[in-house]
Amino acid sequence: MEAQGQARVERRLAAILAADVAGYSRLMEADEEGTLAALRAIRRELGDPKITEHRGRIVKTTGDGLLAEFASVVDAVRYAVDVQRAMAERNTEIPPAKRIKFRIGIHQGDIIVEDSDIFGDGVNLAARLEGLAEPGGICVSGRVHADVVGKLDIGFEDLGEQQVKNISRPVRAFRVQLGTPKAPEETPPALALPDKPSLAVLPFQNMTGDAEQEYFVDGMVEEITTAISRLPWLFVIARNSSFTYKGKGIDVKRVARELGVRYVLEGSVRKSANQVRITGQLIDAVTGSHIWADRFDGALDDIFELQDRVAASVIGAIEPKLRQSEIERATRKPTESLDAYDLYLRALAQFYRYSEERMREAIALLRRALATDPSCAPAAALIGWCWGFQRVQDWGPVSVAEAAEAVRLARLALEVGKDDPDALWMAGNTLSFFAGEHASGASAVDRALILNPNSAHAWMAKGLVSYRQNRPEDAVEAFKRAVRLSPLDPLGYLFTCGLALAHVVARKYKEAVEWADRSLRDAPYFESALRNKVAACAHLDRVEEARNEIARLIELQPDLTIATFKARYAVTFPPEILDIYVEGYRKAGLPEK
Repeated sequence: MEAQGQARVERRLAAILAADVAGYSRLMEADEEGTLAALRAIRRELGDPKITEHRGRIVKTTGDGLLAEFASVVDAVRYAVDVQRAMAERNTEIPPAKRIKFRIGIHQGDIIVEDSDIFGDGVNLAARLEGLAEPGGICVSGRVHADVVGKLDIGFEDLGEQQVKNISRPVRAFRVQLGTPKAPEETPPALALPDKPSLAVLPFQNMTGDAEQEYFVDGMVEEITTAISRLPWLFVIARNSSFTYKGKGIDVKRVARELGVRYVLEGSVRKSANQVRITGQLIDAVTGSHIWADRFDGALDDIFELQDRVAASVIGAIEPKLRQSEIERATRKPTESLDAYDLYLRALAQFYRYSEERMREAIALLRRALATDPSCAPAAALIGWCWGFQRVQDWGPVSVAEAAEAVRLARLALEVGKDDPDALWMAGNTLSFFAGEHASGASAVDRALILNPNSAHAWMAKGLVSYRQNRPEDAVEAFKRAVRLSPLDPLGYLFTCGLALAHVVARKYKEAVEWADRSLRDAPYFESALRNKVAACAHLDRVEEARNEIARLIELQPDLTIATFKARYAVTFPPEILDIYVEGYRKAGLPEK
């Protein structure tokens, strides 16, 4: 019974839609007035008319966001789909750096209405779902999915239970597939199992109750994966392929079939104050039986020991006869400074997103890690890899001083991280790329592969150094090993681009075009793949195609000329390789200066 004189709270059931602009800060920094004008035009020409058409109401707007309510869940989702499809069409005529992409989240729930504003858990959930959506994408709750499925010309991808910030209970989430749902495809044949024990370590569940701790949980999995991978007798799928299953409902038999492994390790991480609990279970995916399960509790001060214990237990479950000394060789402690290590994990989380903005953030975090612990080998090695990728993608100039610092830090990483395979391959590549020290770089990469023969990225680095040494056959073999070790790698376009450049150096231009096209299908604006396609097409006398591709390349890199290309890569490539590209670019019509 309500207290006398207490005002009745107005409640109603509604579909709540939250939207924001992905990369808003970057867009505003680049062109504040232009971004604001574009947003006003989008709302005037698209947003407001569609809201009216689908019987919705804009509750409020912020600089980069919007909150709206609909009486019908179907109307809310139809509005979101129409907007995202229209935005995708608008963006085709806009340069990638200036494209505006929205993330949209939708939930159905009880809301409190006060004046013209709305409040309640339903609003909070819609905002959290929006945070799970990809740029240009839509994420909806399980309740919305149940009401909409089959009523609209869209499909859904089940993201499973998600733990989101400030919501105590897990949220079932679905990603909207904006195209027409595809007919079920034939199940592809299973990859053949390797001739030794094979394992995929799946993303662990974040049970910390804080979405901002994802970097910590993912970093834990990466460290465990690397520790296990260092045993030569074990075939371990690379982290990036395993992480394609992050946030999805897991069918271990399907995972094993797609990745070509027998065993699957899954688990969860809880973190409270200074305490960590790691749980894990090892499954024989062929039979579906659980081989092993355990729980590990410890303080953050002992985090490396926890990782070692998990790795050792899994290895022991797969091959009980292994001697303890072999297990101990799987251990790795990148730095004793937990502060620096935490910053390194944060940098890794940004590094794997591979965008201009995220790469800058990774470099800033790595600088902080090195300020905390100047001998942190993984951070010293990773910063050179980041700068190298910036130069390849022309994401802002890499200064002479930065290139020199990359080389200095690579030498430091080789000195203090001589037993760290990731530090070794990154540092080796940096010496080859920025200093032209291909023999020293190759030696570092080879040691990384001795320590961790299952590292797809170390094989990639071997391919990169080999082709710079004008050994294309070795490069092809290395890149193909990388593809096999990480068949679903989100960064697989680097492997296929590597195969393109190796075939260019081998003067097998037809194969080079095929591999470059595969890379560009996954990453349409990857400049290295475009460069290799231009050179290969030109040498095949497919001049018109080469000129079309050089036009795309110049759009991404306006200052590109024969002179700037030679200056940028004079140290990286020996003259005989540089000449192959220069001759191809001249045939394609690239200006000399």
